Amino acid sequence: MSIQQSEVLYTAVATAENGRDGRVATNDGTLDFVVTPPKEMGGSGAGTNPEQLFAAGYSACFQQALVVVARQEKADITGSTVTAEVGLGKNDDGFGLIVKLSASIPNVDAATAKDLIEKAHQVCPYSKATRGNITVDLTV
Repeated sequence: MSIQQSEVLYTAVATAENGRDGRVATNDGTLDFVVTPPKEMGGSGAGTNPEQLFAAGYSACFQQALVVVARQEKADITGSTVTAEVGLGKNDDGFGLIVKLSASIPNVDAATAKDLIEKAHQVCPYSKATRGNITVDLTV
């Protein structure tokens, strides 16, 4: 279900120059990065790239969704982490993404951890945005 403009709580604004070989910055100046293709794609790897930025955002968003779900389930996720691996590759339409989300939740058993990340995947805005568009693999 989509939200309406009147329901928006926050809007992030970033501007890119020269695509994958340039610069990206937020309007408030808190982020300002040189963007370069990774070495694996023939670039210098001297800057960040869109996949790293997406991985950073997705892992942070998913971790917060995990916090929300854990509160509801009364589960202790102290010390937990979420790592996002974002792969870029060729597909039928040119290029596409694939994501692996790995959660480490040291204070719960494996079955509880799996249940928590599956529930977090249902509430995370990044998961909702990518659902049906790219493969997202969840692991604990």
